[in-house]
Amino acid sequence: MTRKLWFTALLVVVVGISAGCGQKPQSAAVSDNSQKSSAPATITDNSNNSSGTSDTSTGGATQQAATTTTPTTTEPADTNAKTLLINAFYTDDQMLELKKVQKEIKVGNDQDKYEAAIKSLQSSGDSKLFALWEKVNFKSVSFKDGLLTVDIHLPDEARLGAGGESLALEALKKTSFQFDEVKSLELLVDGQQVDTLMGHVELTHPLTREQE
Repeated sequence: MTRKLWFTALLVVVVGISAGCGQKPQSAAVSDNSQKSSAPATITDNSNNSSGTSDTSTGGATQQAATTTTPTTTEPADTNAKTLLINAFYTDDQMLELKKVQKEIKVGNDQDKYEAAIKSLQSSGDSKLFALWEKVNFKSVSFKDGLLTVDIHLPDEARLGAGGESLALEALKKTSFQFDEVKSLELLVDGQQVDTLMGHVELTHPLTREQE
């Protein structure tokens, strides 16, 4: 009888211990689940990123709209301009005689052709030919009633010797009088009539075609 009691008591103890061990893992699992459920959820805020993207896109569009291309304005060509073939006169490098050279000039009207022809005396375009009027400053050239008036400024470096001065005047007259309508030529220095151009050859006012 006593043995049965001891056996029963031992069985109760074993069952109790087994029951206690079985509850601990369940309790731990419940505790873990409780901690997991109580942990704050992490939410990714994409509002800043989308806003930034929108701002960037808007900024790019604004910048693109603000960037404008300035059109290049091209002046229309003068449809009235025409090309004329004239004679210009230069001298050889020894200043012994005049050489006639045909040159093209572009002019808008008949008045322009006189100035273009006179100014062509400043450059021969040929290294073997010397332009006697190269360093002279032509201030104005005008034509009225058969008189061609040429006003110049004569710097010291433009002055020539007696032979060069004579050839220079001859070149100017030949270039001017190739136009039939030009009957006389008035040569002024800084707006004034002078007795001699460079100090060697007497200058008459005006020069006429008969004196050519």
